[in-house]
Amino acid sequence: MQPRLWLLLAAQLAALRGSSVLQQTRGPIQVQTNQMVMLSCEAKISLSNIRVYWLRQRQAPSSDSHHEFLALWDSTKGTIYGEDVEQEKLTVFRDTARFVLNLTRVKPADSGIYFCMIIRSPELIFGEGTQLSVVDILPTTAQPTKKSTPKKKVCRLPKPVTHEGPPCGPLTLSLLVAGVLVLLVSLGVAIHLHCRQRRARLRFIKQFYK
Repeated sequence: MQPRLWLLLAAQLAALRGSSVLQQTRGPIQVQTNQMVMLSCEAKISLSNIRVYWLRQRQAPSSDSHHEFLALWDSTKGTIYGEDVEQEKLTVFRDTARFVLNLTRVKPADSGIYFCMIIRSPELIFGEGTQLSVVDILPTTAQPTKKSTPKKKVCRLPKPVTHEGPPCGPLTLSLLVAGVLVLLVSLGVAIHLHCRQRRARLRFIKQFYK
């Protein structure tokens, strides 16, 4: 059996579960057609004589899903590409402890979940996977609508009506009339006394000249 065919069969049968040994770029990632995407895979183990494989799963993980071998990076042979892979738009390189898959001029057909993988006999170790979605037009983020706060109604109390001057009631009118009568009586008494005094003076004068 060819090594690549064995690799794909092993990946199909392996249980895909995230491993802390291989840490991938967090997803999901959404880009526009003809853009460039860079995915990284960092190995937390010894890097001597290591091989890092890049696989793509075109649909959500299920019993019918399969993995497509894209490329591998070998510490001695460099990059080895899978069959029917456009090498001019896909490159793999190493940056210290990180292994990078660089995709250029991506198209919607490049959408899928990208896994990095290493083989440590007798098991396959996968990264957590990075979901990539390629669209022709990026969706616009809708601005949140501002809710208009209703204005609070201010209840204004009616102003008290102020009356100028004292209230004109029956008691007030009777007091006013009584006061006027007292003044008139006092005035009459004063006039009467004045007249009596004048008469007394006249009598005294007449008696003096007799």
